Amino acid sequence: MSVVEIVPGPKPSIWQRPWVAPLIVFVAVVGLWEALVLIFQPPVFLLPPPSLIWQSLAGQFGALMSYGFNTFLEAVGGFVIGCSLGLVVAMFVARSPRLSELLLPFAVASNSVPIVAMAPIAIVWFGIGPGSKIAIVAVMCFFPTMVSAVRGLTAASPDAIALMRSYAATDWQIFSKLRVPTSLPFVFNAFKICTAVSMIGAIVAEFFGGAVNYLGIYIKTQASILKTPDAWAAILVACFYGLFFYFVIALLERWLMPWRRMP
Repeated sequence: MSVVEIVPGPKPSIWQRPWVAPLIVFVAVVGLWEALVLIFQPPVFLLPPPSLIWQSLAGQFGALMSYGFNTFLEAVGGFVIGCSLGLVVAMFVARSPRLSELLLPFAVASNSVPIVAMAPIAIVWFGIGPGSKIAIVAVMCFFPTMVSAVRGLTAASPDAIALMRSYAATDWQIFSKLRVPTSLPFVFNAFKICTAVSMIGAIVAEFFGGAVNYLGIYIKTQASILKTPDAWAAILVACFYGLFFYFVIALLERWLMPWRRMP
């Protein structure tokens, strides 16, 4: 009996790694930004150079990360509440096409309302503390999740459903073994969008009031007194937490869907 030896293929070059191109673009943009500031020398409060922003970030790194973590908790709280409610409602809506058609216009209308219009009302209802920010994030995450989940739960192939019914599968078995796996790519696409939306919603909601140890208040305060390097440093911290949140969801997606090739 012959033994077939499997020879591994060549390892991909470092230039073929998915993170190389974004890193090159980032370095190029930062370098161009620094060069343009050195050449044209605009006022620092209009456009600070990246080197000055980095100095500001390094000088108060601990405080900014603490402020960012407080805002991140608000974003996560609203994300969990909004996405959970969206999934629960989607399970009921997916069973009724008429109900889906009825709620879809409200989903579109809610996403058309800007945060600046919702924030003052949320503060009146839930107070100036974290509760109002969590409520705004929950509303922003609810309808995208619901719409995507309904689309995923109703995307199962009719032939696959007919095949399972021919094997006397119950509605619960069809739901858990066919509809839910089919809906996972749709749901996680909504989750990844909501990671960015949640951080944006939490920060913008903080512009309307709150404690000083939150990113939104800090950015607004520093920008109002023309300390834009400090404001930009806080924005970088917000980007860090947003990217961290996104990659956590992406890793969870890989774990729950090992059969699907991720981009």
